[in-house]
Amino acid sequence: MEIRSYRPSDEDAVIALWREAGLLRPWNDPKRDIERKLTEQPELFLVCETGGKLAGTAMVGYDGHRGWVYYLAVAESQRGRAMGTALMQRAEQLLIERGCPKLSLMVRSSNAAVLKFYESLGYARDEVVTLGRRLIPD
Repeated sequence: MEIRSYRPSDEDAVIALWREAGLLRPWNDPKRDIERKLTEQPELFLVCETGGKLAGTAMVGYDGHRGWVYYLAVAESQRGRAMGTALMQRAEQLLIERGCPKLSLMVRSSNAAVLKFYESLGYARDEVVTLGRRLIPD
């Protein structure tokens, strides 16, 4: 298993993985999300390969106050092999190196399996409500 920064040649495989993992939504154009990430901290867009095939992703960011992880995905064929854990550990390491005091992430409340995964890594629910407003329609 190798974790590295995203390369433009990864785009199709990344989008296919996100589709397989159920992360895509009609209001988020994955190509635009990738383009946008590549303008800010592109080195924090992580992919994981095993056997020469892309099998995991994590889009990490730090705004000077808090770190975030988006698009954590692991290919179904690789689940249960600690790839998601390894991606989160790398994300945490990169954020700590930048002086980030806290990592936050969002999980759909209906996604019990993913909530259990993050809880197994020591993450706990914060007593907050996430609000959003679309500034640029995709």
